[in-house]
Order: sequence, then C-alpha cells, then structure tokens
Amino acid sequence: MAIRPMHRQILLLASAQALFQTASVLVMTVGGLAGGQIASTPQLATAPIAAMFLGTALATVPASMWMARVGRRAGFIAGALLGSGGGLIAAAGIWLGSLALLAFGTFLVGAYQGFAQFYRFAASEVAEQAFRPRAISLVLAGGIVAALLGPTLGRIGGPLLHPDYVGSFLLLNAVSILAAGLLLGLRVPPATALAGATAQGRSLSAIIRQPAYAVALFAAATGYGIMILGMTATPLAMIHQHHSLSDASLVIQLHVLGMFLPSFFTGSLIARFGVLRVMLASVFALVGYVAVCATGTGLGSFGSALALLGVGWNFLYVGGTTLLTTTHTAGERGRAQGVNDMTIFTVGLTCSLGAGVLLQSSGWQTLNLLLLPWLGLTAFALLWFGARQKRREAARATLL
Repeated sequence: MAIRPMHRQILLLASAQALFQTASVLVMTVGGLAGGQIASTPQLATAPIAAMFLGTALATVPASMWMARVGRRAGFIAGALLGSGGGLIAAAGIWLGSLALLAFGTFLVGAYQGFAQFYRFAASEVAEQAFRPRAISLVLAGGIVAALLGPTLGRIGGPLLHPDYVGSFLLLNAVSILAAGLLLGLRVPPATALAGATAQGRSLSAIIRQPAYAVALFAAATGYGIMILGMTATPLAMIHQHHSLSDASLVIQLHVLGMFLPSFFTGSLIARFGVLRVMLASVFALVGYVAVCATGTGLGSFGSALALLGVGWNFLYVGGTTLLTTTHTAGERGRAQGVNDMTIFTVGLTCSLGAGVLLQSSGWQTLNLLLLPWLGLTAFALLWFGARQKRREAARATLL
C-alpha cells in the first residue's frame, strides 16, 4: 500500500525529530561531565547544558517568526546546520580546555533545538484535523531512537579521542548534518495556505490572555522544567554516588524511552479521555517520580524514577501542545507558538542552571522534594480549567 503524502511527511518529521533529539540527549548525557572536567568550580559543571537552553530560549521566537516568512523547510534546515557548527565548536572547546567555547558550541546546539521544537507543530499542519493529536505524538515518538542513540554516542565518543568527550561532539556534528540532508524532502503548506488568507489575526496579548493558552503553556513549561532539572542533575548525582558513566548512560536511556515510548498511544488517550485528564495523569506520574527518588540512590531507584519522569513529561508536553493548537489560527501561529516555546525553554534554562547549584547545596533527594509545590499548583490549574470548561458547556446547553 502506498504511503499517503500526509503520512510520508509525518514520517520524515519523526525521523528528523529522532536525529535532533539524539543531539540534545547527547549534550544532556555528557555536557555536564565534559563541563566538569574543565570548569573551575563544580557549580559550573552544568554550564554547557544551561547554554544549550539559553540558545533555545533566545532562538525560539526569531525562528518561529522567520519560518512564518520563509517556510518550515528552510528554517528546519538552517537549524540543523547550526547544530552541526555547534558540535564542531564544542569539540574544539573541550580540546582547548575552554569552558566558554564549549558553552558557545552547546548554545548553537540549543539554537538548533529552538528550530526543531517546531517539528511537532509542523506535524499538526500537514495532518488532517482528526489526526492531529496522533501526528504530534508520533513525531515526538522519534525520540525513541534518541533514547538509544544519544547516550550511546555520548558514551562511545567519550574515550574515542583525547581529551574525553571531543569525539562525542564530533558525532553530534555528523548527526546534525544527516538531519539537514533529510529535511530537504520536507513539504509543509505555508501559513497563508492553511489560513486561507493573509490576515494577521488577533494581537499577541489577546492570544495569551486566553485561559486555554495560559493553562497549556503553564503545564507544558512545568513538564519541561521538571524534566530538565531531573535529567541535568542525574548524571552528576550518579557520579557523586560512585556510579559509572555506563550506569548514567543506561539511566538516561531509560528516561528518554519513558519520554517517547508513550507517544505511540498518547494521542489515542487524548482522543478517548480528553486532553485535561491525560495532563492531570502526568502530574501524578511526576509525583511518583519524586516519591521514587526518595527511596534511595541505587541504580534501580535512579532508573525507575527517571522512567517515570519521562512519562510525566510526555503526557504534559503532548497534552499542552494539543491544547495550544486550539487557541490560535494559522495566521497567528508564528507569535503564539514562538512565545509558548520561548517561555518553556526559559524555564528549562533556569532549571538547568539551578540543577548544579541545588544538587551541591541540597542533595539529590531534597532537590526533588522541592518540586512538590510546583506540581500541586499545576494540578490546581488543570482542575480549575476543567471546571471552567464544564460550566461553559452547561451554560451553552441551557441556551440551546
């Protein structure tokens, strides 16, 4: 049976997601370790990871607005080329013993991420309306490849050249070049074609004041921030507890599998139970992550906790993205999606910067216990919005 054009484009985006996420996971796996071997103080070890999220936060809005003019394909290819350059510069930084140069390289990888985060929105733009939640989740499922490939390349590249981890970032360069070549085949309708007009739509303030937009953004930022905090701190915490690099890579693989394996059914769960129920379930998964972290610092505790962290991220992120697509028109997407992702990655930047400091000052278990009030507020926001929706539906039914 021939593959429909819609499915072909979604498959291409999922493959590009796999390659981009491989680069990101590689940085998350070895970035803190590479930084630690050349940083002047332990608190600066996670600076390369923080720089990656700074690059993402700064690139997201310009990337979104630029792609609204030149198209998804050109933007996505440009992003992959930034990642390629970032891999080379980061490798040079490690070789020269320069934390600043290493951080600049990962900053460019972050800019790549700033473009690539729109793969999931591109999936919704090539998919039929009924298929959009599944299209978003299937593209994110490309991260399953990254769960296996990212930590593996980080581990293989670690001792490949001297100093350690130079080879890891050279492999990142190769992965990014491959992604750029793959994206040459992408075809996404321009925003004007999707909208049927060139109207700019509502003001940005009118878009973000919508309760649905605010809840979608807050929930997705919560899932991303907590995931980044845990994922950044984990390799350092495991090394502090005398686990090996192989153990840390295994745990990161379990985590990334937890992030992306659910994508095969998250869209179906949303279609069956509703987006808010799925997002609320993710809050319980993240509370479970905190609870497992409190059980100890053995390999089993780290692995189980990080797998739960991944599942919680998936439900909140896919759910938040799905809810967000209901809050704007095609003509408004550049601004609406750009502000959404810029905010999410600013939260990610803050959490990656805070991970090393909190780990040094509080320890692994206390660091995670501090997340409970944040999760409580997220649950409240989801329950409030759900009650609001029910009242609005009841009022409409009364009028009819």
